[in-house]
Amino acid sequence: MADKSKVFVYPKDVSAFGFDWGRLALTVAPEVNGAERFSGGVVDLPSGKGHTRHNHPGAEEIIFVISGHGEQMVEDEQGNPVVAKVGPGCTIYVPESRFHSTLNTGDGPMQLFVVYSPAGPELVLRELPDFRLLPPGKG
Repeated sequence: MADKSKVFVYPKDVSAFGFDWGRLALTVAPEVNGAERFSGGVVDLPSGKGHTRHNHPGAEEIIFVISGHGEQMVEDEQGNPVVAKVGPGCTIYVPESRFHSTLNTGDGPMQLFVVYSPAGPELVLRELPDFRLLPPGKG
């Protein structure tokens, strides 16, 4: 149940979605603190790892690179992949329902902050075969 008083949240304070390619800790979400119009959290990608091409039907996404370097792909309106090298401080806008992927090409970890609007499409990640729920404070 959401705790609407949770306005200061660290990734270590919430359960995280673990995958073979990394992890997502939702720090803002309806189920975390009652956010109604968006959700967001921290993604950690080890060196050489990334998430494959996917989309979030009906939702837009913002990806902000906190640290590390990688390659970001966002398809254009015709479905052609547009790839760019990204690093700290880069904001990536993923239009509604657009396919995209991220790969950490650096020597160290890559950390991102992602926002989904509206909230909810990120929950389908629980259906992926390599999904595991990591309890708060666990890696």
